[in-house]
Amino acid sequence: MVRVAPNRLLSGEGVGITDLLTGPQCALALGLGFALLMLAAAGRRHRAPQVLLAAALACALPVLWWLVARHADTVVLTESPRYRTALGAGFWSLLALAWLACLDAIARLRLAPRHHLLAVALATMPMVLALLSGMGNELSILKEFANRRDVFGTAVLRHLQIVALACGPAVVLGWPLAWTLVRWTALQRWSLPVLNIIQTIPSIALFGLLMAPLGWAAAHWPWLQSVGVRGVGLAPAVLALLLYALLPIVRSAMAGLQSVPVAVTTAARAMGMGPWHIVWQVELPLAWPVLMAGLRTAVVQTIGLAAVTALVGAGGLGSIMFDGLFSAANELVILGVVPIVLLAVLADAAFKVLTPLNPASRSPNHRAA
Repeated sequence: MVRVAPNRLLSGEGVGITDLLTGPQCALALGLGFALLMLAAAGRRHRAPQVLLAAALACALPVLWWLVARHADTVVLTESPRYRTALGAGFWSLLALAWLACLDAIARLRLAPRHHLLAVALATMPMVLALLSGMGNELSILKEFANRRDVFGTAVLRHLQIVALACGPAVVLGWPLAWTLVRWTALQRWSLPVLNIIQTIPSIALFGLLMAPLGWAAAHWPWLQSVGVRGVGLAPAVLALLLYALLPIVRSAMAGLQSVPVAVTTAARAMGMGPWHIVWQVELPLAWPVLMAGLRTAVVQTIGLAAVTALVGAGGLGSIMFDGLFSAANELVILGVVPIVLLAVLADAAFKVLTPLNPASRSPNHRAA
């Protein structure tokens, strides 16, 4: 469950779950585990057991946190305040297992997208309250957070800025490009292969390819430096992520536009609608769910890739992650990785809720009429 070491650089000695639980607590844990299995088995036929199962698993998350936090407090009192208690693979495995089982129980309730997101938010509340209460401040990961509290919020905002600056222009460029490729199919012969090739280039290599021309352009045109374009920093990071985001956005937009029935556009044209009116009032609403699916893929992909941009001086959560890698501090790496995962999960959930809100996705026959 945890590893206890005299400092952050040593791996330390592992502590299992049986060492954290006393005799009565161990018996109680086994009893709760058996009860959860019974609820999971009964919930295949009834909704009430699934609700109880989701609630129990949501409460199991802060219980796991309490176990490791209590051991960290004991280590500080009995050994030294300099000792580090790092979360082990057993803790992360149990935490992931409980959370996935909780999500599975919520999914079996077959709720509407909004209600599903609300249920997931309620399931996270016990763990959030446990973190806000100050429980586990002696754990190594929270000590690393305390040491970087002043830069952590800035890193999160910088990460979001990189994602927004990459995905926004990718949409502005990708959707018109997809519309053009659908109208003139001959252009697909050279444009789509180029996008495919860009997607296969490793991110580090693409950063290196962009650094030289951007640096040369900034040196010859000083006004580019005034707007922040340089060989390192935000410019190569945003440009590379923009190129990576183009393929899923263009592909999904093409699929969405091609899925619009020809009879619908023909009827709109017969009613006297112009080309742009057909695009905005017919094609775009009907293709909206597919367009959002591609944008969802691009945003989630960009959130993950934005961590690598720290290598070219763009900052963000990747800077915290690489600081941990270069200093062999595993908890610092996790401190940078966990927010990236949470941002990707939140973005994915937001797109799942927003996509069904499109009127065309609910009543395409009405829109077509």
